[in-house]
Amino acid sequence: MNTKSSIRSGPRRLAMAFALVVVLVAPVAVTAAASAATTLTVAQALAAQDGRNATVTGYVIGQPTSATTVLRSGFTSDTAIAIADTAAETGASRMLYVQVSAAYRSTFGLLTNPGLRGQRITTTGTLTAYFSHGGLKNPTAMTLGGTTPSPSQSPTPVPTQSPTPVPTPTTPGGDYDSTYYATAIGKSGTALRGSLHSIIKVQTKLSYDQVWEALRDTDQDPANSSNVILLYTGRSQSKTSNGGGVNDWNREHVWAKSHGDFGTATGPGTDVHHLRPTDVSVNSTRGNKDFDTGGSPVAEAPGCYTDADSWEPRNAVKGDVARMIMYMAIRYEGTDGWPNLELNQSVNNGSAPYHGKMSVLLQWNQADPPDTFEKRRNQRIYERWQGNRNPFVDHPEWATAIWG
Repeated sequence: MNTKSSIRSGPRRLAMAFALVVVLVAPVAVTAAASAATTLTVAQALAAQDGRNATVTGYVIGQPTSATTVLRSGFTSDTAIAIADTAAETGASRMLYVQVSAAYRSTFGLLTNPGLRGQRITTTGTLTAYFSHGGLKNPTAMTLGGTTPSPSQSPTPVPTQSPTPVPTPTTPGGDYDSTYYATAIGKSGTALRGSLHSIIKVQTKLSYDQVWEALRDTDQDPANSSNVILLYTGRSQSKTSNGGGVNDWNREHVWAKSHGDFGTATGPGTDVHHLRPTDVSVNSTRGNKDFDTGGSPVAEAPGCYTDADSWEPRNAVKGDVARMIMYMAIRYEGTDGWPNLELNQSVNNGSAPYHGKMSVLLQWNQADPPDTFEKRRNQRIYERWQGNRNPFVDHPEWATAIWG
């Protein structure tokens, strides 16, 4: 009996030992699986540059070209994107550089899809340095939003977004409220002003020569792609008839460049958000006058009026003018070597960094809300030229929230 008992105890001990190993190993396997399934933030991905495979979600900021440079417009290739935890991020050190491999370039490359900027994406790949910067390489999945397909799935197509439709005033800001304007939503007064300045100051700066080409795009006649619409006259004119001759069109600084004496140097002097094509003679007649109502009719610009110190544009662009002036007052706050531009109640500002008349501009903003032409213009500047938006085109009510 003792012998039989001894022989049988061996298999029992082996079975018990095997069961114990299974119990001990199983929780470890479950934990590892749970960890692999977790989606990381950009900050977590930047802290885990160890070659692991991971899934990361973030907002598309632009195209990285070096360890410290990220293009936000004027994209040059489809091979890389920079993402961050907030759509308004400006520091490259807080961005993850993502390689866009050939399989994903047609849908996630910024040269082909500039409207992807500001959107939330999720990607899976290897966390390792890219452009000598924290990165994700060799992606096996890329998709819009927060759902990541399995590596065997093909990339999710990106909807056509050139140009991305801009919401009507009944849904101001639209998708940009949760991305581009995220830090400004719910604020008013000085807090709103400060947030908007921080958002829109991030831009690509154009040369004065580049402005010609930008205006041919931003002010294109919707009924004739060979023409631009002139601001004060409303005349449709050939894109190539620009210059200084009679009946040519030139670059009008809606915020008169002498108001702050910034001229045509790169910065406020080349900011397309307030530069518009205008008839050469009409531009000269307007000069550097402030905006107000009244005066004598301008023969070459029906609907416009002027006197010794003020200019009244035609009704169809009164709101456009107001929102361009408001943009300049928020964008240029005395930093980067530029003057602190501001609205006031004067129509005799001369070379001071002020533009009036504030009460009239606020009225024009309300009386003439953004139309399709103005909204398309804002979108083109954002997508193709400067990478920033005029917040008063997306949210006209913010003018009253700041100045009213």
